[in-house]
Amino acid sequence: MSEPVLATRTLMKSFGALTATDDVSIDLRPGEIHAIIGPNGAGKSTLIAQISGGLRPDSGSVHLLGRDVTQNTTQARVRAGLARTFQISALAMEDTVFENALLGALGQSQRPWRFWRTIQSDATLRDRAMAALDRVGLASAAGERTANLSHGQRRQLEVAVALTLEPKAFLMDEPMAGLGAEGSKSMTAFLDGLRDQAPILLVEHDMDAVFALADRVSVLVYGRIIATGTVDQIRTSAEVREAYLGEDA
Repeated sequence: MSEPVLATRTLMKSFGALTATDDVSIDLRPGEIHAIIGPNGAGKSTLIAQISGGLRPDSGSVHLLGRDVTQNTTQARVRAGLARTFQISALAMEDTVFENALLGALGQSQRPWRFWRTIQSDATLRDRAMAALDRVGLASAAGERTANLSHGQRRQLEVAVALTLEPKAFLMDEPMAGLGAEGSKSMTAFLDGLRDQAPILLVEHDMDAVFALADRVSVLVYGRIIATGTVDQIRTSAEVREAYLGEDA
């Protein structure tokens, strides 16, 4: 079995009497999509914050490419290869599609901030930004103001920005949020083709997307992982059906 690209080991996080993350150990393997599902209030956001570096666990550890990054900042984890997309868009809406991708490429380069005009003329950064836009199908919209994009296109742009970071792993927080049925189908197909670029740890409520995409699924309930397995194993688990999926799964 391949070594995991990303892993947590016995993560614990409490807020007063509430245990939001309770002994959580999960991993992400090369080439896979590993989905984390669970009801509202299960602790998914707290777990993602600990993996991305926005929140320090009380105990346990986070490992990226075999290195312990628990004490690393969010920015250090990004530079090490962990790319995150957000449930709520973090794009610069007044900038163009290309400018958003270019800023991502600048962050990956670790170069000091320079005059914007100089950055725009940097061939290496421009090529990286355009390659990412082409990968997600937005090259023809490079000059568009980001605010003019559809919701689905903005999701694709977020992935393009992440791609400029040359990620080793994607951390995706509800990429289907706000998309209609057709948008979800398109995004599902897009993400399915993205796993070859880097494995994806996917937090998602859209069960159709999860069951279509995931190689493995972990179910988080009240801060604990109650089951991890293939889609078929999760579908047929009595414990999971009782805790989350219900009889219609």
